[in-house]
Amino acid sequence: MVIPAITDVTMAALCPGEDECSLAIYLTGFQQAMVGLGTLVMMPLLGNLSDKYGRKTIMTLPMILTIIPTGILSYSRTKEFFYVYYVFKILISMFFDGSVPCLALAYVADNVIEGRRATAFGILSGIGSAAFVCGTLSARFLTAAQTFQVSTLVAVIAAVYMLVFLRDSIIDENNLSTPILSAEKPAAIKIEAKPKSNVQLFQALRSLQDLSSFLTSSLTLSQAAIVAFFSNLADAGLHGSMLYYLKAQFHFDKNQFADLMVIAGVTGTVSQLVLMPMLAPILGEAKLLSIGLFFGCIHMFLYSIAWSSWVPYASAMFSILYVFAQPCIRSIVSKQAGPHEQGRAQGCISGICSVAHIASPLVFSPLTALFLSENAPFNFPGFSIMCIGFASLISFAQSLMVKVAPPILS
Repeated sequence: MVIPAITDVTMAALCPGEDECSLAIYLTGFQQAMVGLGTLVMMPLLGNLSDKYGRKTIMTLPMILTIIPTGILSYSRTKEFFYVYYVFKILISMFFDGSVPCLALAYVADNVIEGRRATAFGILSGIGSAAFVCGTLSARFLTAAQTFQVSTLVAVIAAVYMLVFLRDSIIDENNLSTPILSAEKPAAIKIEAKPKSNVQLFQALRSLQDLSSFLTSSLTLSQAAIVAFFSNLADAGLHGSMLYYLKAQFHFDKNQFADLMVIAGVTGTVSQLVLMPMLAPILGEAKLLSIGLFFGCIHMFLYSIAWSSWVPYASAMFSILYVFAQPCIRSIVSKQAGPHEQGRAQGCISGICSVAHIASPLVFSPLTALFLSENAPFNFPGFSIMCIGFASLISFAQSLMVKVAPPILS
């Protein structure tokens, strides 16, 4: 709901009355990099903890804390309040960004057999796309103030609903009595007696060690990790650059952003809820992954060379196929993990995605700011978007090499 509005709010707070603002682009890039750095450590750790203590237990805190940033902007969107929002958004997102979708995937994997997981992950993504459509439609007809107020209310309802109605998914109930830092080995017990800073360092190092050991445990996982990295490198770059590019090039505002996202959301929802359940058992995750990434490349290249304001709308239609990519990656990874490791598996692949979110703004934010400014080396405002497309092209090439088990025909 807030995505179509946040660009206008950021520009109004930092560069009022302007269509191009390098400061806004750099701040958005810095936020992406910091969030990626934090989630690189936290996602594998949260995934591991959810394997022990249940998905609902670990999801509770992020569901509650994510209410705070939108609550700040629902009160005021002045420059001072924007910076307060910005700080809270970074701090909360560093620890919990992406944790709810990640743990939701692990929750689904707990309750769905392997042969149906690609379909189940597609349906879960489709429901997320449907929510995205509802949110962007709401933003289309609400003022900026109302958008953040309604968003905060919805976040509160979501947290309450989860606490009241969601039944936890716990594989081994005996683990529930185990303290977070304890283990059967004596060395782990000694760590509890060390200073708090040492315990936090140990947790971070253990999280990174889990990430490394898990992703090198099989060739399929290593290949999926490379695909996930370059795919998310491109997605993060597009997310951080596209709206500023469209605002500078075609003077888009909140309403046009919402229209664009509704088109992408509706086509993506239909695809994930209708096409993917039909195609996944027949083609398998690997082929669907390559199809999704191929059309993702076309989608980005079209944005980069947009010669008229209708071209981004046409490009958004390609979401009917490129939305296959992320559910397929998650399904491939899920099948490489045992029933007690689904949280760890999804957390580790989310950690790889976080690395991409660190690298993407370091590369693409300066490039976007440069080519949208008057000091561009040559007149090509969409040059950074084209470079993002090449990152997606690398992901597509790697996906052709991913080998998984044959598809299970229904």
